[in-house]
Amino acid sequence: MKRVFVIFSFVFALSSCTAQNLGSVLKQANDVLNQSGGGALTTEEIGRGLKEALTVGIKNSSSQASALDGYLGNQSIKLLFPPEALKVEQKLRQIGLGNECDKFVVALNRGAEKAAAKAVPIFVNAITQMTIQDAMGILKGDKDAATQFLKRTSTVALTNAFAPVIDESLAATDATKYYGDIVRTYNQIPFAQKVNPDLKAYATQKAIDGLFLLVAQEEQKIRENPAARVSDILKRVFGANL
Repeated sequence: MKRVFVIFSFVFALSSCTAQNLGSVLKQANDVLNQSGGGALTTEEIGRGLKEALTVGIKNSSSQASALDGYLGNQSIKLLFPPEALKVEQKLRQIGLGNECDKFVVALNRGAEKAAAKAVPIFVNAITQMTIQDAMGILKGDKDAATQFLKRTSTVALTNAFAPVIDESLAATDATKYYGDIVRTYNQIPFAQKVNPDLKAYATQKAIDGLFLLVAQEEQKIRENPAARVSDILKRVFGANL
């Protein structure tokens, strides 16, 4: 009964912990179980703990991205003009239409921020289906192994979910309107080569790329925090119970 209570307390603690204190929670739970005679954490328990840790990281990433200025205020993931439209931006700024370009960039990032809130259930579904073998591969893999796992299992679903939300969000934030006005203005410039990149596809891909970058940063915190030693604890326990 004491072991069940400790495990329940451990899982409850994980649901509210951050990447910084995750290792301390795992270590404390492992020590308590050993002291209580319950033995070290099993692979099943560690697997559940890893899933919970990833879920916390995912929620942190999505919350950060979907907040006001989550994309716009983060230079690492901020959406700018599509690469093939950079000449459009440069030319319009040269002729005094920089304010119109700025309004488009703001609206574009607001669209991405609105879409980011849709990511959590998709990621959680992928994490729920993670096997012990998947977990061990993550623990013993590269520093971004968890992020790569989520990319493999979630990208298609994320793209399908993001595309209509991005489309709606771009319209709601007037990004589509601003972009249309910008392109039309540019295309009226004599001798300018006509451009009209697919804004929705570009914004969808960049929003997803930015979200995965935040996920990778959360994973790095979990793996490399000196006080946590999460990877060392989990690898030791998994190895001892194979």
